[in-house]
Amino acid sequence: MKAFLKYLDQITHATEEQKEKEFWDVSGVLKDRLNEKLKFDIRPMFIHTTGEPAKRSNAKTKADKLVIEEVDKWVVLDIKEVMGYIKENKKTVLRVEDLLKELEWNIIIPK
Repeated sequence: MKAFLKYLDQITHATEEQKEKEFWDVSGVLKDRLNEKLKFDIRPMFIHTTGEPAKRSNAKTKADKLVIEEVDKWVVLDIKEVMGYIKENKKTVLRVEDLLKELEWNIIIPK
C-alpha cells in the first residue's frame, strides 16, 4: 500500500499508537483531486476465509478515507459514508463494486 503514497502531498505517517487506537495510517492531500489534508486507512488487503480479498475496518476509526487496492486501480471511499451504509443496510460484509454503485463519494485512481 506504500505505492499509494505517490498520490499524496504533505504526507504525515501515523505513530504506532495512532495506528492502534485511531485506525489510520497516513495523512496527506490527495494530489490533483482534493485540497484538504485527510487521514487515510491504507492497511493492506488480506485473503478472507472465503478466498476473496478483504479489508477490515473499525467503527472507531479516525480515518477520513478508506483506500482499497485493486489490480488496476485504487478505490478511495469516504469512511463516514461507508459506516452509514453499513448501519442503514445492516451489513457486515461489503463488496467494492456494490459500494461504488451505492455511495456518492468515491474516487477511482488508475494505477
